[in-house]
Amino acid sequence: MVATHTTRATLPPDAAGPRAGHPGRRGLSPQAEGMLALLVTVSIWAAFALSARALSGSSLLPADAALLRFGVPLVVLFPALWRRRRAIAAVRPGPAVKIVCGAGVPFFLAAMHGGALTSAAFVGSIVPGMVPLFVSLIMIRRGHGAPRGTQAAGLALIAAGVAALVWRYVVPVDTDVLLGAGTLLVASGLWALYTVGLREVDLDPIGSIGLLCLPSFAVIGVLVLTGVLPTGIAHAAGRDIALFLVVQGLGVGLCAGLLYAFAIRRLGAERSAVFGSLSPVAVVLLAVPLLGETPTFAVLVGVPLITAGVVLANRRPRPKVPADA
Repeated sequence: MVATHTTRATLPPDAAGPRAGHPGRRGLSPQAEGMLALLVTVSIWAAFALSARALSGSSLLPADAALLRFGVPLVVLFPALWRRRRAIAAVRPGPAVKIVCGAGVPFFLAAMHGGALTSAAFVGSIVPGMVPLFVSLIMIRRGHGAPRGTQAAGLALIAAGVAALVWRYVVPVDTDVLLGAGTLLVASGLWALYTVGLREVDLDPIGSIGLLCLPSFAVIGVLVLTGVLPTGIAHAAGRDIALFLVVQGLGVGLCAGLLYAFAIRRLGAERSAVFGSLSPVAVVLLAVPLLGETPTFAVLVGVPLITAGVVLANRRPRPKVPADA
């Protein structure tokens, strides 16, 4: 963290020298910290998209992956979550519902089901790619102004890129792919709720993970115990369990949860959602050697459109400097 003031109030910030205890270091600005956190988060999201597609070919079922996704963070963070139990319990119902539904069981099952019907490129493009549009719609509904200029153009390109991904499955109709794409759109809308909900709670990143994982793990547990969702984790291959434990539990559940919440507090919900849409490129590149997927013409057109839209939508006009400054 960058110090906001020095110990010698009579001197300007630059005159006080390096921060105490850190000779020669000035640290990162809040914006740089947020961008670094988002870069790591995007990499983890790429792994999430790959695992969503790989789940259909593994010995694990969606409920098994969900148990790892929401259970591992609870085990790792239990002491810290216990200290925050009162703050978590005090969260208002509205924001809590947005977080629990937006990134909890409904989102997870929608993303996994959509990935099983489509491809890693679809998961990595549609889920994070459409979030900026959904976030903008939420902000407009709350009375914020509509996006203008380059931001509006960027959001339009993102929508065009997603349309390019699915157009070849419309004629002739491929019901499985279209159903999968529609399910991924639902997952993207839910993630937008989560993104906005994080801004409405007075919790640190660890508390936010607890608010998400505690009810989500409980719901998955009840669904498994009552037989609503089947489980095969007792007979699953150790390799599959280890893979999803690392990617879903430690990566998505713990690291990405902490880093994304941190980035939102540094950069804001809209900018975090837009920058997060850069993950499609990483997904497409990694899916070739890891899953054997060959990028189709639609992917080669849609992903660059989404990426270009992200670049435009992420631009912010520079504040005008007064003439007498």
